[in-house]
Amino acid sequence: METNGNAKSEMQTPSARFLSAKYFLLLWLLFFAICLGLGYPTLHRYDPRKTAGLSDTYKYYATTTSADPSVYVFKEMFRGRVLVPYVARPFYWFALKFLPTLNAGFFGLLVANSLFCATTACLIVSIGHKLFDLSVALLGATLYLLSFAIPNLQLAGLIDSGEACFLVALTWSLLNGKWYLLPAWGLLGALAKETFVPFSFVFSFTWWLIERRRSGNERKEPGKLKWIVALALIGLLTVSTVHSSLAQQLRWPWQIADQARSPVNFFVALWHCVTERSFWFVFGWLLPLGICRLKFFPRPWRAAAITTSVLAILLGAYSNAGGTVGRATFDIIGPLLSLSVALLLARPRGRDFAADERG
Repeated sequence: METNGNAKSEMQTPSARFLSAKYFLLLWLLFFAICLGLGYPTLHRYDPRKTAGLSDTYKYYATTTSADPSVYVFKEMFRGRVLVPYVARPFYWFALKFLPTLNAGFFGLLVANSLFCATTACLIVSIGHKLFDLSVALLGATLYLLSFAIPNLQLAGLIDSGEACFLVALTWSLLNGKWYLLPAWGLLGALAKETFVPFSFVFSFTWWLIERRRSGNERKEPGKLKWIVALALIGLLTVSTVHSSLAQQLRWPWQIADQARSPVNFFVALWHCVTERSFWFVFGWLLPLGICRLKFFPRPWRAAAITTSVLAILLGAYSNAGGTVGRATFDIIGPLLSLSVALLLARPRGRDFAADERG
């Protein structure tokens, strides 16, 4: 038994040594470079604004380039998604001056999206290492970046990378017991995309409910609930403030939500959401392989991801989002499924990691 214990200690020592700030900085730079390569085609090879399934990119391109207000012939809710386009602006200005052969607008969006995608991948590594080991963590982050949604959607001029990043940051905070960080994610996530507010609230509240049922000391749970309430209130206030500023008049959250409502029959729209081929481009291999090892992940994470994914699909039907609902669903459950597939590949025979007992 001592020999096994020593061997285990020796195996864990390198991981503990490598997972330093310097290691994560190197890892982030590597992921950032990979993302730039994955999104490079938008700079030279095609224009996402003229590509089927990417028509929303012209809205974010216009926001990034500060185009004439007359081009804003789209719903006000899209203009409120300011985080990624505003992060992209300095890189857009840089490209205008120093990189004249590139599409400056999409260069800015690519760099901004790469910043968020690389951060998301690093957070996935941190989560995977906490739950399993470094090999599973690195493979999970790699599979995440190689998923259909990253090069074809998040790095193609859209802004979902911001929402995805802060949803993973939310997961990381809940796993590590850092509930006090939730209001910060509420602010930043709401600036990225207004749907982050209901997603993050349902996600964290479901997590809290499952943890509360499994906890032996429920007196401490109300302290966590206050951070969830703060998350929701700050998110709603941020969305309302941004949209009111853009519209130059007060905009309440329910007015913004009403803009997204579609006149199409809800159940018809729901059917379209789950049968669109673009939805299954995202989950075609990720879902069937990912479910095989979900039992080894903490129950609160599984419940929160599944519940919030259902919400994303229902909201997609509410707005008749069609196949684009796959983007939002991937933001929520993509990291979990990517790590689950990595666990399947790294541990094909399965192993009880006791992750389910950690809550």
